[in-house]
Amino acid sequence: MRIHMGLSIAAACFATCASAAPSLVAVQCGQLLDTQAGKLLGATTVVIDGKRIMQVAAGRIAPAGATVIDLASQTCLPGLIDSHTHLTGQTSPTGYSDQFRWNIADYAIRSTNYARVTLLAGFTTVRNLGDNANTSISLRNAINAGVIPGPRIFTAGKAVGSTGGHADDSDGYRADLMADYGPKDGIINGTADAWKAVRQHYKDGADLIKIMPSGGVLDESKSADNAQMTIEEIKAVVAAAKDYEMTVAAHAHGAEAIRRAVIGGVDSIEHGTYMSDEDMKLMKEHGTYYVPTIIAGKYVEGKAKVPGYFPPQVAAKAAAVGPLIQGTAGRAYKAGVKIAFGTDAAVYPHGENAKEFGYMVEAGMPPLAAIQAATTHAAALLKQDKDLGSISVGKFADLVAVPGNPLADISLMTKVSFVMKEGVVYKQEDKAVPFVASTDERMAPKDVDYGL
Repeated sequence: MRIHMGLSIAAACFATCASAAPSLVAVQCGQLLDTQAGKLLGATTVVIDGKRIMQVAAGRIAPAGATVIDLASQTCLPGLIDSHTHLTGQTSPTGYSDQFRWNIADYAIRSTNYARVTLLAGFTTVRNLGDNANTSISLRNAINAGVIPGPRIFTAGKAVGSTGGHADDSDGYRADLMADYGPKDGIINGTADAWKAVRQHYKDGADLIKIMPSGGVLDESKSADNAQMTIEEIKAVVAAAKDYEMTVAAHAHGAEAIRRAVIGGVDSIEHGTYMSDEDMKLMKEHGTYYVPTIIAGKYVEGKAKVPGYFPPQVAAKAAAVGPLIQGTAGRAYKAGVKIAFGTDAAVYPHGENAKEFGYMVEAGMPPLAAIQAATTHAAALLKQDKDLGSISVGKFADLVAVPGNPLADISLMTKVSFVMKEGVVYKQEDKAVPFVASTDERMAPKDVDYGL
């Protein structure tokens, strides 16, 4: 790959100016994957003006005044989207005791590195589905303000669930440390609580809602799959979320919890381990997306075999659930369920997100379908398909490149060598570009219009 001098900006800027996009850039791709049409195109040039794509032209062109980025030996793809991440934590054999020693600031500081490595792996957008203390909202704001590098984040803040359920982070504590959480903390018991919890999330600045209608693997309760929210509670969350233009993602392993969530109107089912044929039929009828997170299942299955890595009850659940998710994903694809790419990053080390592509192909998905799950389908799930998901005129200039044809070798998705987000290059020639943080202290975390 080579950078040529343009008339408007020195090419050397890419070595020092990752925080400011040049005005006009021409990215010359050896091949380009058109994720909307499902076709691999030949030599193609993507012309970028600021943050957005201005032109997509066949062949190699160099508009006057443009800085040219030569990716003639690479295949260009849209920036990848991981629909299920947790950027404010990461798996660790001491994770269950760290929570009693670490401050929120410890998690927040580490999250900046998790965000950076995720971006460098080619994931320019993520959906963050749960944290503690709404740390991911602050992380999103810092990235948007140009203070730190990271993917574009759509965050759910804290997850919403029931007392003693998967969202109750005091499960397994001794009695005097068990908390009696309420809607402000994401814990609901009834429809009124559901409305209050969603409104609190809106006040906190969350982008969407994540609910926990079933048990989970990594909490210290005994069940991974029992139903933990009523249909009425789920419907109330969904109704409130719609009022605030939020989507709803549902963590659900058990078949009954999946059924309730789909009937309740959620936008996506996460994990879906014990999804039944009837669940799949319902999902197709309702247009519900499925986000499998196969890599998370594989990872916890492996760690369940390591003595002491998990508490005993967690290890037992991990050993039971982990081996099943890949098979469920394959059945769901064959049944025609809409699938969006997601990994449950944090359950495994951040930055390894792209391993999911290989697992999806092993499950029976063609490479193109797996890549579309991380581009066009994930963008549609986010309701951001006007801006994301394909290399198209008018969309954000989010581009990644791999050294070869990923439709012939899906493992190339783990070898992203070029990353651009909104016209700014963060990785080139397989090396991170130095990041220069914004010093504009006037940058507000979000626009606020209080009206009259």
